[in-house]
Amino acid sequence: MQLTTWLRLLGRPFRRAGHRTALVAAGLPLHLAVVPLWLWLLGTMAALVWALTPLPVLFTLVVTPLLTVGQRRRYRALVGKDLPRPAVPGPGRNWKSAVRRLTGRALWRQVCYHAVAGPLLAVLDLAVLAVWAAALVAASLYVWIWALPPQWRVTDLGYSTQAAYITAGGLALLFLGPRLTGALVRLETRAAEVLLGPSRTEKLARRVADLAQSRAGVLDAADAERRRIERDLHDGVQQRLVSLAVNLGLARATLGDLPADARKVIDEAHREAKEAIAELNNLVRGLHPAVLEDRGLDAALSGVAARLPIPVRVAVDLPQRPSPTVEAVAYFVVSEALTNVVKHAQATRADVTVERIGETLLVVVADDGAGGADLAAAGGTGLAGLAKRVASVDGTFSCRSPAGGPTVITVELPCAP
Repeated sequence: MQLTTWLRLLGRPFRRAGHRTALVAAGLPLHLAVVPLWLWLLGTMAALVWALTPLPVLFTLVVTPLLTVGQRRRYRALVGKDLPRPAVPGPGRNWKSAVRRLTGRALWRQVCYHAVAGPLLAVLDLAVLAVWAAALVAASLYVWIWALPPQWRVTDLGYSTQAAYITAGGLALLFLGPRLTGALVRLETRAAEVLLGPSRTEKLARRVADLAQSRAGVLDAADAERRRIERDLHDGVQQRLVSLAVNLGLARATLGDLPADARKVIDEAHREAKEAIAELNNLVRGLHPAVLEDRGLDAALSGVAARLPIPVRVAVDLPQRPSPTVEAVAYFVVSEALTNVVKHAQATRADVTVERIGETLLVVVADDGAGGADLAAAGGTGLAGLAKRVASVDGTFSCRSPAGGPTVITVELPCAP
């Protein structure tokens, strides 16, 4: 058992050494590929043949994408690593696309890798491969000695002592080789990621895009879950409460010989059932009104306005319906804003305008109340909650409410297809 453990510990550094050494060996010709072109450039400059000077530079630009593809395949095949690709300047094969590619930072970072970092890495590749070769030859020196004729081994008396030292040195290099190879592979991988992959700005842009996409998915999932809860409450619990209220009403109307106490209990239960139905209707309407999903913003906002104690003019001009998430945000913003008007504004009328301008859904809620609404003083509720709901879909929220009124809330929601 202990022997197996020792063998496992001794063999641990060599587990990935083969793939890493193959990666180093495969990278050597790729790192040296541009060296002849630069020697050609230096030769033309030394000979003052200026007419030929652009040629090696042009060839370097031509072979750079091919060498980059080779480097990506090397990492993918030997260590299973996919180098991230930089952003493409733009599709097309016209001269504008060619200019964008030639002036793009991605191409010149690749040129820097192959023309500058590549030769330096090639020197390190040769050094590491030389260490491996020396270690293998020195560690197997006794094998080479026993391959010699017997008279040579007998006549050279000091050779066995020298061979022992050389073999010990070779074994030490064998255990040093995996560490040197691992350090070089990490250095090459880092250089390849920095110069052959996307820049820091591109990484941040991709991260922002991924976060925006994931956030949109979360919002859509939350909206779908809210609509599912609304349907379950409407089709399940609400129907049971309605059935209970009907049965209690029938019992109160048909059972005339009940004692006064029992009739009082039935009356109270019937009243509680009707109140529960009313509260459940308000809860369902607050989650996601069915009319919004079935008939859109115009009908849903008209229903909100009809329930308020002050006159509200609603004008909705939408050639096509926005996404369900944006539509729900617009509905709840208008509904909450009108609720605040009734509770706090002391207004006599309100106006709601919803229209689509380009790829933006514009929502305006105005009233003739006392004004003085302060978004900063909302403390995370009211107007501040509306601003957060609007910001969840990358919209903008503004509130203009001077003392004495009027108050105008303006919301812009992106509704690009």
